[in-house]
Amino acid sequence: MSGFFGCVSRRDCVADVFYGTDYHSHLGTKKAGMAFFNGKEFVRSIHSLESAYFRNKFEPELSKFEGSTLGMGIISDMESQPVTLISHLGKFSVVVVGRVENANELAEHFLNERKHFAELSASTINQTELVAMLINSGDTFKEGIENVYSAVRGSCSFLVLTETGIYAARDKYGRTPIVLGKDEDGYVVASESSSFDNLGYKRVRDLGPREVVQVTKDGLVQVLQPGCKRQICSFLWVYYGYPSSCYEGINVEESRYRCGAAMARNDDVDVDYAAGIPDSGVGHAIGYANERRIPYKRPFVKYTPTWPRSFMPQSQCTRDLVAKMKLLPNEAFTKGAKILFLDDSIVRGTQLKDNVIKLREAGVKEIHMRIACPPLIYPCVFLNFSSSRSNFDLFTRRVIRDLEGTSELSSEMLKKYADPDSENYKRMVEVMAEHLGLDSLKFQRLEDLIQAIGLPKEDLCTHCWDNSSCL
Repeated sequence: MSGFFGCVSRRDCVADVFYGTDYHSHLGTKKAGMAFFNGKEFVRSIHSLESAYFRNKFEPELSKFEGSTLGMGIISDMESQPVTLISHLGKFSVVVVGRVENANELAEHFLNERKHFAELSASTINQTELVAMLINSGDTFKEGIENVYSAVRGSCSFLVLTETGIYAARDKYGRTPIVLGKDEDGYVVASESSSFDNLGYKRVRDLGPREVVQVTKDGLVQVLQPGCKRQICSFLWVYYGYPSSCYEGINVEESRYRCGAAMARNDDVDVDYAAGIPDSGVGHAIGYANERRIPYKRPFVKYTPTWPRSFMPQSQCTRDLVAKMKLLPNEAFTKGAKILFLDDSIVRGTQLKDNVIKLREAGVKEIHMRIACPPLIYPCVFLNFSSSRSNFDLFTRRVIRDLEGTSELSSEMLKKYADPDSENYKRMVEVMAEHLGLDSLKFQRLEDLIQAIGLPKEDLCTHCWDNSSCL
């Protein structure tokens, strides 16, 4: 997904940007970068995180940023960022969270105008550079930002660091968040409100969809008012978001409790206790256990010092290794036990299948799985959560393909499998449970998930489950 943190202050802000960016490390592990304006020049640094953590890479460089009162950083799951341009608008840096679905089309447009791209992301077009070029094509920063909203399909929230402050621009449908914070010396803008507390900032508010604010040492100026339509990514509450974060005033952990409780009200399976697949399944499991008044235990503990979140490494082989090595079974709770597990989602299925095998080896008698969202049938085209080289990387799609006996899956076919009251859906879930070695498998109903989040359906992006959201 990626996450950013920016600061405009009357004092040196280097430490705040460093630690604030680090608090977004759960959102990506491929690249990271920081950019500062020290009153005279822009200073930037970018590193790969595929073999090290953010703090290890950037802490030795902090001295070169000293004295800066304007700065921003990003943890990126895709390209090298920030991108810095010298232009008719002045010098500026850009960081982007999202996914530019029409990147190739936009690149072709600029190439036809005899513009060029730097080789910032191997041999591919860097989407952050695309956004920077769209901004630079305006006569003002406001006009350039409007160009981004007009041209980009997909999702795009971004920060623009200038010599006077930061422009914070939220995606035109609000798919990814931008939260404002404040202390006595200035302001911060971030993807996660949980990055504020330990740095002494108080949450002010969320930006609205398509809203743009200019943050300077003198305060906030609204450059563009919020749009009317919201399509906020539901996975912020289901999976991505850190438990202590709030989006649209709704706490992530509290939403997960409600989600687990909703599943418990629709369940009567006889088990010894409930458990969560760490980390994001834990809140759902606590909500489930509290609602059913059964024990909550940890038959799995996660070894966190050296193993990252398993969806982030780029190769499937590495993902599988991370998934296997980071979870340690606790046989004191597994021998002869009937356990109900909760997890956020099933994407490829390989991680869950390996966990089930490990639990059987540890003596678990029955394994019942409850998933906090509906089956993932449609790959994400807005972020990178369930995106892949092939639709059939999704476990659900492979099962549907096998049931239908064809790789040509029409929209009408998929719609039947997305309906939780259909026979197609029932058979699909049965096959998934059999393949995974589960005694039972149930998914959250979409209407219950929406209620657990607490926003109207029309304000949420639910594309992965019902193909309803728009570009």
